[in-house]
Amino acid sequence: MSRSQMIAPASMELEYPMSLGVFERYVMAQHAVGYLADQGFPVENLEIVGTELRSVERVTGRLTRGKIAAAGALSGLWIGLFVGVVFSLFVQGNQLGVLIATPVLGAVFGLVWSQLGYAAVTRHGNRDFASVSQVVATKYEVLVAHTHAARARELLAALPREVTT
Repeated sequence: MSRSQMIAPASMELEYPMSLGVFERYVMAQHAVGYLADQGFPVENLEIVGTELRSVERVTGRLTRGKIAAAGALSGLWIGLFVGVVFSLFVQGNQLGVLIATPVLGAVFGLVWSQLGYAAVTRHGNRDFASVSQVVATKYEVLVAHTHAARARELLAALPREVTT
């Protein structure tokens, strides 16, 4: 393998891809690719493609003015403490005053800023909860470059059926 081949990222597109199968779970598609690798198949000619995408939003809790205030104040406190430590390294004189004042000011700023953000988001009663979002696939298709399709299908035919469905 040449140095340029080792450095250059692999292309994400196969030449004339063909489907080897559609799997209900990623681990099943991964197992099929792993099986092909174990059989000496050139797996750089394969792709696992998530299909039938859907957005999933997991609600993690209710947002209240108090929770938002506490989180904003804590965040501001940490930023203020960091700024205070940096300033105290360069300030002559009252370093303790700087180390006390900057976290307090940071906490106040964080609290006020968080309340403004909370008021803007929940103005009409919308979005008074916290959540985490992600896009997930419901099916996983294994694709192969057309020049290797016949060999891949031949090898996968020997894979036990309960794993490939």
